Amino acid sequence: MNIDYTVTALMFPAIPLIMGVYSNRFHTLSSLIRKIHDEYVFEKHTPPEWKDQLLNLEKRIGVLKLSILFAAFGFLFNMLTVFGLYLEELFIARIIFGSCCLSMMISIIFFIIEIQISTRALRLHLSDMDIQFKE
Repeated sequence: MNIDYTVTALMFPAIPLIMGVYSNRFHTLSSLIRKIHDEYVFEKHTPPEWKDQLLNLEKRIGVLKLSILFAAFGFLFNMLTVFGLYLEELFIARIIFGSCCLSMMISIIFFIIEIQISTRALRLHLSDMDIQFKE
């Protein structure tokens, strides 16, 4: 495969887009945590599924952090690929670009896991209702 600036340019729109999605998820998650915290501290309201919700939120935070971390590495590797091409180090640029693609794939896998955990959180939230979920 011949690698040049156009190959690395393919990743430039994808990486900021996915980082925006992750940032929105993180913002939503942090808002939810603050809301639950305020309910507990100020209103002394503790729902029956409180402990399960907290464990779920903790998992989601950890997985989302890994998603963001690997996406950031993907962006860094993409920039290093451009730098390698600038220095005319084609072999090194190929290896770094492969690392970029691998980092982005790992990031997306962690994001899929976070979505699954998030779905379980919704089930916990609706656990006091008589609704049967299909797997």
